[in-house]
Amino acid sequence: MTLIDVQDLDVHYGDLQVLWDVSLQVREDDSVVSIVGPNGAGKTTLLKTLSGIVEPTAGRVEVLGQDVTAVPSDAIVEHGFVHVSEERNLFGDLSVEKNLLMGSFTTRDDFEENREMVFDMFPVLRDRRDKKARTLSGGEQQMLAIGRGLMAEPKVLAFDEPSNALAPQLAQQVFETIEEISDDVTVVLIEQHVDRALKLADRGYLLENGRIQTEGTGEELLNSDAIKEGYLRG
Repeated sequence: MTLIDVQDLDVHYGDLQVLWDVSLQVREDDSVVSIVGPNGAGKTTLLKTLSGIVEPTAGRVEVLGQDVTAVPSDAIVEHGFVHVSEERNLFGDLSVEKNLLMGSFTTRDDFEENREMVFDMFPVLRDRRDKKARTLSGGEQQMLAIGRGLMAEPKVLAFDEPSNALAPQLAQQVFETIEEISDDVTVVLIEQHVDRALKLADRGYLLENGRIQTEGTGEELLNSDAIKEGYLRG
């Protein structure tokens, strides 16, 4: 089964075109699909388009067989696609627990069960459940952002640069968490650490200058000249 099907996607910001003719798929048997490429390649724009934040100027996006090309972002969450942005977008003046409650707006009946699942995954959040989100450390905020995404019971969970600005030890913990999550939920991963992203990936796409340049298994891309020469030197 195809979870996400993107066909011939063009995206503009005003007169500036950012994505050209992008096509990709995320399938049910994928654990992790990684999208790699340089800064400014259009990776974040692609995720924003998939999640309904940006509307494409051409092309088609399907989530679980439903055309969501012009569907608002909250409805796309209901279809099963959740996007954890690089900015995290937490409610800073709300508590950890209330942030998790906000993430469960489509699954309120399962709130307590899902909250305990998140607390089991990130015990520090249980300890800080009554603290305002803005008082958490960067690593704790990333845990909360991931946890809030899981509260919606997604079929696909997309991460945009989840290790950004984290210390190496915390970044390692994030990668381990993503690997754990991918046992149950298909993950779409955009990550500045290209080697880590492709080692986790069943399949990967190289996005450069707004176009898909190559695709293949994570291992194929990791061993390709395009990745070795452009992203893994030194």
